Amino acid sequence: MHKLTEIIKYSYNLNLLYVEDNDEVRNSTMIILREFFKNITVAENGQEGYERFTEQKFDLIMTDINMPKLGGLEMISKIRETDNEVLILVLSAYNEPNYFMESIKLGVEGYLLKPINMEQFLVVLNKVIQKVQLKEKSRTYMSLLGQYQEVTDNSLIVSKTDPTGKITYVNDEFCKISEFSKEELIGSNHNIIRDPENPKEFYEEMWESLKGKKQIWKGTIRNKSKSGKSYYVQATIKAILDADGNIVEYIALRSDITDIMNQQKQLEDLIDFSIKPILALIEIVDYNNLSKFYGHKEISHIETVFANTLLQSVPNKKLFDTVYTLSHGRFAFAKDANNQDIDEIIDNVKKALHNVNSSSFEIDGKVFDISIRVSLSYGDDILENCTYGLQKIKKGHSDFFIANGLAQIEKKQAQSNLNTLEMVHTAIKDSKIISYFQPIVDNKTKEIVKYESLVRLITPTNKILTPYFFLDVAKKGRFYSQITQIVFNNSFDALSKTTKDISINLSALDIEKENVSNMIFDLLEKHKKDASRIVFELLEDENVKDMNVVKNFISRAKKYGVRIAIDDFGVGYSNFVRLLDYQPDILKIDASLIKDILTNDYSLSIVKTIITFAKSQNIEVVGEFVENEEIYLLLKELGVDYSQGYFFGKPEPL
Repeated sequence: MHKLTEIIKYSYNLNLLYVEDNDEVRNSTMIILREFFKNITVAENGQEGYERFTEQKFDLIMTDINMPKLGGLEMISKIRETDNEVLILVLSAYNEPNYFMESIKLGVEGYLLKPINMEQFLVVLNKVIQKVQLKEKSRTYMSLLGQYQEVTDNSLIVSKTDPTGKITYVNDEFCKISEFSKEELIGSNHNIIRDPENPKEFYEEMWESLKGKKQIWKGTIRNKSKSGKSYYVQATIKAILDADGNIVEYIALRSDITDIMNQQKQLEDLIDFSIKPILALIEIVDYNNLSKFYGHKEISHIETVFANTLLQSVPNKKLFDTVYTLSHGRFAFAKDANNQDIDEIIDNVKKALHNVNSSSFEIDGKVFDISIRVSLSYGDDILENCTYGLQKIKKGHSDFFIANGLAQIEKKQAQSNLNTLEMVHTAIKDSKIISYFQPIVDNKTKEIVKYESLVRLITPTNKILTPYFFLDVAKKGRFYSQITQIVFNNSFDALSKTTKDISINLSALDIEKENVSNMIFDLLEKHKKDASRIVFELLEDENVKDMNVVKNFISRAKKYGVRIAIDDFGVGYSNFVRLLDYQPDILKIDASLIKDILTNDYSLSIVKTIITFAKSQNIEVVGEFVENEEIYLLLKELGVDYSQGYFFGKPEPL
């Protein structure tokens, strides 16, 4: 959410408590606030603000600091005694570090200076809106959770096993489809229902995901019942972990797709035996949300009725005599278009799409508004084309796509990725993953005081590639961890080649990987004498699963004398809590702020705020993207300690 109209559309329904004692400031600020909020309650001091807070519910509180009777920070403190959830913004004319830090400790969402800077206000308000939306979703999810559990146990096939694979729980649906009793299943190995025709590699891949990577596994499994009859299930299996990350059990949820598998086979046979096949692959939009509200039997019934609705929505009833019901809310029209007008078929599919998306249908007295998207292809590779076409539609804004040739394009991209992975593999094998080092200079002396370690790849033709050309693809394969290890080895080896400090980029998500963390501390122990010259540049990441793991890593690393920097700081500068979590020694101001600092007053204001805060906490500041002398001189004047950029040096071998 970033457009002004979108922000106003949502903020207008929020209840705002505005606390300000100055009449002139209050009146001028209200002119702005009325553009964003419909419901505004005004208080003229902290005591009155607290009383209004106790009388009604507010989504957001905006308050001044210095006020009679009860100051803004004191009011916030009293509110926090009973409510840690309400969102609070501080709006003050004071840019004092002590107010800034006290606001952080009280858990405010942002600190705005008077008079309101509209760009800064929109950024902070956008973050507030996102948090309100998350809280609303959380309440909804908690309300539905109990219902989901009931629906799951009554509609899906459920089992649990211990870490050795012994069955510890099955529900009635499991017994029904497998034909085994609970007494026969409990204590037995899951092999009791395994179909022997499944390849060994299938299970090796499954267990590598579950046990090795501790990831959720999803897929289709063919099993055998007690009587020897094969049946198909769509399964989702997850390893349940304790607080230390150890597997305590596995839980599996399955839905019976035996009948669906038969329809899939029928569709594939029609395509294989057609002279000129044409396929329209249809998918229900937000099918996953629909399936959460209804059990397996209800969904099956809905899909049966909806399949008939699809068939009836085609204007020319003679074109298709059946609709194929596939898995996960997918359906298909298919036929041999030999000697038929392709354009007429496409036109009828488009009209069917319009008919469905512009109307509702009823099942057992319940009205459903279901939207669909359609990917169509004719000629060769039509099933693959349509599958890729649906993926392309999801990324765009259309609901119809002709996907001819798309599979070939995707295969070329896949081949390109394979070539990149092969290039990475060759580079690792031939020791062609290297490190370049970019100097960081002291702004007072212009002397190099440290280097940032940056990964590079040397191709067989001796071309030097930056991470842009290979790192994202490497993350999809098994080489990323090897690259990380090489970069760290190169960086620590550099300690013996210079007396300067070495900065190394490190993702908070990498820290959560046990093998990466262990490797880093092995290197710190090996280079203990020079470890104090190491700086870890941490990227701020909202997707950290366990902040305690990161905080423990930082605490342990600092015992070796390692210093911690927050890289790209300024983009999420209002995320005050992360500063308290990381306790950084250094802030590296984001390049997007530095490159515009000469022409953008908003960037300059943010940089000044960061510097003021950093100085008050004895945190060093580095400016990135210093491309010319003008930027350097301004940063020096503002009090930035160090500069990094092409004005002082490009990344090179040390």
